[in-house]
Amino acid sequence: MSKNRSILFGIVIVVLGSITIYFLYNIIVVPSKQASFTGLDKFRIKEIYPTVPGGREWFVNMDDPKTDPLFLITGDIPIKKNNLDNSWSINDSMIRMNVMTPKGYKQWKNVEMTGYIKAITLYKLTTSLNKNSNDNGNNEEESGNIMDVDWHARGGEHNSKEPCKGTALNGGINIDGTVAWKKEIWHTGGYTDARGVDKVTNTIADRWIGWKIVMYNIEKNKTVKMESYIDEKNNNDWKKVDDLIDDGGWYAKSNDSVFYSAGCGKPKDYVITNAGPIATFRADNIALNFKDLSIREIQPRH
Repeated sequence: MSKNRSILFGIVIVVLGSITIYFLYNIIVVPSKQASFTGLDKFRIKEIYPTVPGGREWFVNMDDPKTDPLFLITGDIPIKKNNLDNSWSINDSMIRMNVMTPKGYKQWKNVEMTGYIKAITLYKLTTSLNKNSNDNGNNEEESGNIMDVDWHARGGEHNSKEPCKGTALNGGINIDGTVAWKKEIWHTGGYTDARGVDKVTNTIADRWIGWKIVMYNIEKNKTVKMESYIDEKNNNDWKKVDDLIDDGGWYAKSNDSVFYSAGCGKPKDYVITNAGPIATFRADNIALNFKDLSIREIQPRH
């Protein structure tokens, strides 16, 4: 009997020891290696990356966006409150909702830009900006030949007077559900072809989706990482749909005479590692309902 008790006691010790090791490994060791960030922003929207300590955060004033002096809409296009879902409507063929940087503050560089939009196809789009703009030239990205939503950052004003300030990394989704990134080395002759092109969903027309882009420098600020995410079902469940790196070799598609005519002193495959004072929530040829726009200066994990 004593021998049996000893065997049973040994078995119990082994089992308890195994359980202890299992829990120590899965609760302490594994999470330390696989820890994931699960932060929520002011609007209770999931963040992909945390805000860098002391970094800038901007959130749209959902009570009245235009009361914010940092929120400027190109062309001063009017917006209208939708009381049914507390969103705002904007209707024009060229929508540029810009978030400025006050003097003395760090400009937008490593950022996460988020917003919820509903592309409204029933509206009759105005065409005043397309008709009157002096910046369109023959560039299809600026001439009204596309229908997309596009968040971009890392540049200043986009105009023909100071074209070299018009740099941008553009993370967009087309009305048909195709996503892509484009780079603009100067405005407007410095556009590249699209990269990361992929159809990730059916049409985004007439339904709410979340759209989020992320950009941050890596490799000692010599390279840029770009990511984009969609909340397809409007339920705060974000899926990465684009992930690419620019470390050179992504060239402007204009010919040399056009590209170098601006005199910006940048190579045709310039990597946009610089910050910029303006970040923009953009749409072309799509009227929008929008809500919960935000920009945060992030702490990337790399």
